Amino acid sequence: MSLSRRRATALMIGSTLPLGGCAAPTARTTGAARISPGAGNHVRRLALHGAVNLRDLGGYRTTDGRQVVHGRLFRSDALGKLTASDVAELAGLRLRTVVDLRTRAEREAEGPDRLPHGLDATLMPVDDRGLFDAMQRALATKDPDTQRERLGSGRAELRMREIYPGFVTRAANRARFARILGALAHERSLPLLFHCTSGKDRTGWLSYLLLRLLGVPHATAERDYLLSNTIRRRSDARVRAGLEKAGIMSDPDLLIPLQEVRADYLAAGLHQARKDYGSLRRYLARGLGVDAGTQDRIRDLLLR
Repeated sequence: MSLSRRRATALMIGSTLPLGGCAAPTARTTGAARISPGAGNHVRRLALHGAVNLRDLGGYRTTDGRQVVHGRLFRSDALGKLTASDVAELAGLRLRTVVDLRTRAEREAEGPDRLPHGLDATLMPVDDRGLFDAMQRALATKDPDTQRERLGSGRAELRMREIYPGFVTRAANRARFARILGALAHERSLPLLFHCTSGKDRTGWLSYLLLRLLGVPHATAERDYLLSNTIRRRSDARVRAGLEKAGIMSDPDLLIPLQEVRADYLAAGLHQARKDYGSLRRYLARGLGVDAGTQDRIRDLLLR
């Protein structure tokens, strides 16, 4: 990696904050914070120094009146910048499984997860269509015209909308999502945490699939997906300010479409699932091979 690309990467994921990843050590509120995504649901977010988007997927209500159990299923951004106190808090979750959805390039740039003793991450990289590498190259140029050419005029949004259909069409991605869902059908895998870099796109897609499989209504599952924008807003703004201060970007707002999740990004993946399989239910059953029996076991373990 060239010096300029290392500099850009350091600003994205090092001593400041990643483009959409974990926070640098800052003051925080100890313990779990409650955030309401509406409709009577409350999300438990674990407030850590080194990760901003770690939350318990428990608490959501299903259409048949049941509720997702707390303390069994967690979603997060990358865990490579956790402090010692963060790791201690993570140990309190008594996790049995951690799944890392990042690509090899992301892991090499950001470092491996910092986890409690005896717990190792299971690597299941889901393709980001080269977004991470493309972002490093664009930032490393430090050239406003090049960055506008690559990210402006709706190009960043288009790039994000192109990622989600790949969660459906690419066999390797389907295989990894299928393995995670299969693990959730076994008590020995729980509690389970899964994450990518920013905890919003690959993690957001998988969270949406799980909530829908469990019977959580679309509107509620979509609100959980969009909640990353609220949780990440301040840290993402600091990233943009840091890149501008370092002279890497003169218009850091070009990054906003990449830092955010948007309903139309999710909709692009759902449209592909309906196009290829007829419905989300058939995508789960046929595309991912999660049969009715497996789905029932997942519900038995994750609902009350």
